[in-house]
Amino acid sequence: MKVVVGLGNPGPEYDETRHNVGWWAVDRMVFDWEFDAFERAGSALIADGEIAGHEVRVVKPITYVNRSGQALLGLGLLPDFEVERDLLVVLDDTALDVGRIRLRSGGGSGGHNGLKSVTGILGTEAYARLRVGVGEKPPGKDRAEWVLGAMSAQDEEIVVELLPTIAEAARTWVVEGIEAAMNGYNR
Repeated sequence: MKVVVGLGNPGPEYDETRHNVGWWAVDRMVFDWEFDAFERAGSALIADGEIAGHEVRVVKPITYVNRSGQALLGLGLLPDFEVERDLLVVLDDTALDVGRIRLRSGGGSGGHNGLKSVTGILGTEAYARLRVGVGEKPPGKDRAEWVLGAMSAQDEEIVVELLPTIAEAARTWVVEGIEAAMNGYNR
């Protein structure tokens, strides 16, 4: 089974924040892929479906970003699941300009507390991630304040227009693997 995890914070006060673009992306995936609606399962919302013969689970941790890893505790129980091959984490990235995406097969957290939590639970950094650019914080602004703030209307429009491409990139990862997704969608 392939697992796509979108990082974000629960609660309406976070819906429009930069930190929730991972949730925006997986919501779009579930819609585009015509999966069943999200249902609560422990500390996450999950939606299951199939893409080109691959079973896929889409996960939205509801533990807040800095504790996202808690929602992944049961992954090792999935049949034939291998973290390096079968997990894709979708998240916001302040090091990327708005409108850019970057897929990688592994790496550090880049200061992202959600990735720190996921890595801490899994005990490895060897899992795929799809980073969505939300722009660098302005000088003098606190990073947490920046990612927990609402995006400008212009930036939000750019990210929303990018969501179908993000869903296509994730679909490519499911069907063809991380190398094909990186080659096709890194920009």
